[in-house]
Amino acid sequence: MIRAMLHRKNMKLKNKLIAGFVLGAIVASFSVTAKTKSEDSSITSVPKKFNPNKVLTVEDKKFVELREAAKANEAAKAASLAKQLGSYELKDYVTYFQIKPQLFDKSNQAMAGTSADSSVQEFLKQYEGTAIADRLRNDWLLVLGRRQDWKSFDREYPLFQLDDDTQVKCYALHSRMAKGEDVKAIGADAKKTLLDPRYFGDACAELVSNLHKDGGLSKHEFLAIRRNALENNLETLARKMGGDDPIADIVKSARVNPLEALRDFDKKKWRTGQENSAAAWGVIGQFLAKKLDPSAITVYRLQHDAGHHELLSPESQEWKVRTALRVGDWKLVKESIEYMSPVIRARDPAWTYWYGRAQKELGDESLSKETMQALIEQFNFYGQLAREDLGMKIYVPHKVVPDESLIKKVASQKDFYRAVRFYEMGLRFEGNREWNWALRGLTDQQLIATAEYAKRIGLYDRAVNTADRTKQEHNFSLRYPTPYKEALSPIAQSIGLDANWAYGLIRQESRFIMGAKSHVGASGLMQVMPATAKYVAKKIGMNNFKPSKLDDMNTNLTLGSNYLNMVLQDLDGSWALASAAYNAGPGRPKMWREKLPRSVEGAIFAETIPFNETRGYVKNVLANANYYSALATNKSPSLKGRLGTVSPKASILSELP
Repeated sequence: MIRAMLHRKNMKLKNKLIAGFVLGAIVASFSVTAKTKSEDSSITSVPKKFNPNKVLTVEDKKFVELREAAKANEAAKAASLAKQLGSYELKDYVTYFQIKPQLFDKSNQAMAGTSADSSVQEFLKQYEGTAIADRLRNDWLLVLGRRQDWKSFDREYPLFQLDDDTQVKCYALHSRMAKGEDVKAIGADAKKTLLDPRYFGDACAELVSNLHKDGGLSKHEFLAIRRNALENNLETLARKMGGDDPIADIVKSARVNPLEALRDFDKKKWRTGQENSAAAWGVIGQFLAKKLDPSAITVYRLQHDAGHHELLSPESQEWKVRTALRVGDWKLVKESIEYMSPVIRARDPAWTYWYGRAQKELGDESLSKETMQALIEQFNFYGQLAREDLGMKIYVPHKVVPDESLIKKVASQKDFYRAVRFYEMGLRFEGNREWNWALRGLTDQQLIATAEYAKRIGLYDRAVNTADRTKQEHNFSLRYPTPYKEALSPIAQSIGLDANWAYGLIRQESRFIMGAKSHVGASGLMQVMPATAKYVAKKIGMNNFKPSKLDDMNTNLTLGSNYLNMVLQDLDGSWALASAAYNAGPGRPKMWREKLPRSVEGAIFAETIPFNETRGYVKNVLANANYYSALATNKSPSLKGRLGTVSPKASILSELP
């Protein structure tokens, strides 16, 4: 979304629900979700349209207040509000919001000494098989882990269906240690879990310390995990893991000034040893690379020659490849990917693609083709690039038409009704939880039917996200919908803007949520910042503009489209640079371009953008735009052509915000 000065509707919907999308008590659906043992008898029908402007009742407002009290772990306030909502239809959530603040303190740490055990067990028994029961089980496992009640933890953990909490995973490994399982096997599993220290918490910090003491992690494996926390500026977490890292000061210094850290390290190199030198070069190389400093490649080559690649953090491993890409050192690209942790290499298709490209550049066409084959059925940025490398066309798969009988079943399903209720109250987190819970285990045809239902009631973001889940059968008109076309098309046409690119951007920015708001103040379909909107309005002669008008669909599309066109012209017609500019501000991609050591293909420029958010943003926007173009024209557009080439051309920064 628009950042820096750029950083970060309401047109009637035209689709109609089919007759029969109404009424009746909640009936059996195709979902694999088990029914709660206590159905809400007050839920009798599904809405015909999602209404983002629905006026909340007094009880709805009190429910939202209860939710905020539970979020802040204000137990007394939550209990008081819950008593006032005794007949509210979402009674399981009312009860959950009353229990949850009894499990966590004000700093959101699980409390081992809670007295809510019986309330938790009663809730889990009554609402077993629901999304909110799984959420409470997640909370309860954190309490049991903190309490070290491994017998109860082991009973509950297999029932935790989402299993998406890193701290719970760490407690599960603690439990295995307590039972005396092989510590080496536990350590191997821990290394797959302990990738992102932002989600560790005390459970994982203690696990790392215990595994190191008991031999489950070697000294260097332990230091690599601890160093990863330091690289992410989580010094308190690193201290909780214990130990003493001989290059800790270098890590802290590199975060602030990597060139100074390099100079300081050179003075101390003679007494650090080869392993510590390799680790330090990896850290310094990472932070130099993120500043696009030309010395990053020299440092990474020193590290590569020293070996000990297992000591590098995930970020250092990835930036080593990106640094080699910038200078065109394909041998280093290939070898760096080969030395990557298998877990790191497998979690992002980028490394499969660039490995195949390196094989090709180094003359091994047959191996390159074999590597690229793994990507060609992936409908993403790298799947499109791989198809082009293999001389294959980018295509839109055969459209599976949604089954009307399945759509009717979706319309009568309780989980979807509840999701819409939450969305209409502005509680998107809870709405997504209910919606996604109901999607578990669905077939491709059921997912397509659900996406169609979401589209018909005006929940375009759910249509996109649901259709995106299909594996073998697809409907790309649901993955890449074009709502509000009557408004966007004439605006784009009047200024010569590619509407497919605009749609690709809107899909990434807001997922077509008209009232979307970012934490930095961007709003609407195109997530326009007020300051940017004011600037563009003045430039195009929209003299009656007020910031409140950004909530109007036509105003938002007009200002966003014009700004997108302005940055495109300002950046020499480069869609890669302009997409980056829309997200990060036009000054940054100009600076990134100027620091290039050579002209590079647009895909390499996108891969080496130093902002994680902007890097993913550019890839997604341009891949989206290509699919929109394919749907609109029935032709096979070139992603490489859309990306173009980016050269280190000096430029004078314009006045664009």
